[in-house]
Amino acid sequence: MKKLWLIFAQTTTAGLAVWFLLSLLRPDLLQPPAPAPVVTVQQSHTEVASAPAVASYSPAAKRAMPSVVNIYTAKEVKTPLPPLLNDPRFRRFLGDRLGGEEQRASSLGSGVIVSEQGYIITNNHVVESADEIEVALSDGRTATAKLIGADPDTDLAVIKIELDRLPAITFADASKAEIGDVVLAIGNPFGVGQTVTMGIISALGRSELGINTFENFIQTDAPINPGNSGGALIDTKGNLVGINTAIYSRTGGSLGIGFAIPASTIRQIMDALIKDGSVTRGWLGVEMQEVTPELAASFRLDEAKGALIAGVVRGGPADRAGLKPGDVLLKIGGSEVRNASGMLNLIAAFKPDEEVEMEVFRRGKPVVLPVKLGKRPKFNNRR
Repeated sequence: MKKLWLIFAQTTTAGLAVWFLLSLLRPDLLQPPAPAPVVTVQQSHTEVASAPAVASYSPAAKRAMPSVVNIYTAKEVKTPLPPLLNDPRFRRFLGDRLGGEEQRASSLGSGVIVSEQGYIITNNHVVESADEIEVALSDGRTATAKLIGADPDTDLAVIKIELDRLPAITFADASKAEIGDVVLAIGNPFGVGQTVTMGIISALGRSELGINTFENFIQTDAPINPGNSGGALIDTKGNLVGINTAIYSRTGGSLGIGFAIPASTIRQIMDALIKDGSVTRGWLGVEMQEVTPELAASFRLDEAKGALIAGVVRGGPADRAGLKPGDVLLKIGGSEVRNASGMLNLIAAFKPDEEVEMEVFRRGKPVVLPVKLGKRPKFNNRR
């Protein structure tokens, strides 16, 4: 018992000695561990909404599809003679027997019924130079169409069929279209039959693409392929947003960059074609050039905007009004000129003989001039 007590005393003494040394040299080792820090976060008290149901665009497609038609055209094409047979010495002896061979070429496209009276809007390049135009409706009926009028500058045309109970499409308010809106393209790609594809509006107001004289395209990634030309681009309610017109492609198929003419332009051109058979536009009679940052600096403009008048047609509206080469056109009728293409669209919106105030930047200061517009000549590359 005495021995055990001795061992206990020695152990206690050693422990106290170790504790004394630690408290003298490393007191931090004898401190109790600090409690773990409490991290405060902000928690939303809004309940997480349940996942939305999968959307279907079937109602929109069902509403618009009956208004979209397939268009088949045919025309006579004369096969050119080989160069040798065009030699006058051969033709002198053989005469008309050397006439080129007549062949019949056909093509396909799409169109949209815009009136119960049988009017159909399509692209001009779908029906251009066609001898026969055949229209096939989604309900199986077919009819021969008559060309009412065409406008090559916007690549739009109006044809007419004589059938009853025609489902006319409803026009959307183009001013409410926004980038990111879901759209559906309806047409007859590659002649496989009526097809619906889906995408979004990728951009608005696309111009300077070199497709048409007057450009204000809706860009979309909804797949558009050959045969879709003239077909409908609709919103999720089935209303007409635009007419599918062109694609950017290296292969001939859709690469996700398609262009459609907006409904606002369609309505304007359609009304003119149905009323007069052609479109009459205002004409200024100038050659325009884009204002680059370098040109803006040289003209002492605050920014690169407007359109530079590079040339004036002698005796034309601009010449009579006093516009001169070197003027930078800033405003037309109170509307700002963004670029040369925008200037062309603004002028075309006015009627011939209409007087319009134009603001130009000349020699470092703005000048306002009244201009009486003329009538835009046919197939004239001057603006």
